[in-house]
Amino acid sequence: MKKRIGVVVDILMYLILVVQMMYVFIGNNVHELLGIGFFVCLIIHLCIKNWWAKTLLKKDKPASRRFFDVITALLLTTIIILMFSSMGVSRFLFTWFHVMGSADLHRYLATAVLTLSVIHGGMHGYWHAKRKKLAVSCIVIASVIAVALGIFGVPFLNRQRRSVEISYADKQPQETVEWQGEKPLVVYFTRIGNSNFEPDVDAVSGASLLMSDGEMMGNNQLLARMVCDITGFESEAITLKGEKYPSSYSDTIAVASDELKAQARPGIEPIDVSNYDSIILIYPLWWGSIPMPVATFLENNDFDGKTIYLIITHGSSGYGNTISEIEELCPTAEVVPGASIYCEDIPDAGDQLAELINSWNMGNK
Repeated sequence: MKKRIGVVVDILMYLILVVQMMYVFIGNNVHELLGIGFFVCLIIHLCIKNWWAKTLLKKDKPASRRFFDVITALLLTTIIILMFSSMGVSRFLFTWFHVMGSADLHRYLATAVLTLSVIHGGMHGYWHAKRKKLAVSCIVIASVIAVALGIFGVPFLNRQRRSVEISYADKQPQETVEWQGEKPLVVYFTRIGNSNFEPDVDAVSGASLLMSDGEMMGNNQLLARMVCDITGFESEAITLKGEKYPSSYSDTIAVASDELKAQARPGIEPIDVSNYDSIILIYPLWWGSIPMPVATFLENNDFDGKTIYLIITHGSSGYGNTISEIEELCPTAEVVPGASIYCEDIPDAGDQLAELINSWNMGNK
């Protein structure tokens, strides 16, 4: 019975790991609950397989057994780190935990756990296999698949298969805030108006786009609309004057990478900020930096004595290098970090934005 329970628990752990990698299909709350289930299964697994710890320090073990011990130790260590990372990126069960909050780190750790688990489980098959070389080949192939799934497959699915549809009436902020600072302008950069979209792009709208009441809208465009609804501010979009970005998000990111390496300054439509004393700048994180059209906007205007409030959207890395980049581009302006909003939290960011603007008001008094 104990052996059968162990087999069932082991299968469950592998299934949970794979299903959790399909985050885009199951959603955040199910992902976190499955994570709890994984750690419960792990505890049961360790209780059943406690023989490993008892034999760990034994000498005169074959090379395959020593390799297994190293892999197992690495796996347990990585799982413990993954546990803290899971809490750090939690938006449901552990929102009070603020350490190791990088989604990229979490994905890399999960990939490492899946890969080490494949090797760990594969070693049991190796010991029973008659054709050892074939068993090794299978372990290597399965490990490569695990790495590819975590590093390439999951991000691809998140970009290409996650669609977001909302009713703005359900998401519209209910609170309004009277601004206590100087005259502001909301300036935002989004893919809408800056990309040549294919006619069917709305079928895959999760990569920085969403559908609001049947209309395609950029994530940052939605945030700008929310800020304006809360405050009554005016807004302007940073819009490319020349060649637009490709329809494909992946192709857009490739172009953005080339622009960043060249420190390009794409031409944009003029935005006059001379009549405003402060700017609320809303932009996405691209390659850990500001998009180059945003850099063009900052270089094309005089921000001497103005305050620039930042709202950034991202898929993992918070502000990245953007605060220092904006401070360098606008050395005579005061740059005030505000919020770094995870991409999946954007449709529900209304209350967060109202709290943010209230906090800025406190600083303006």
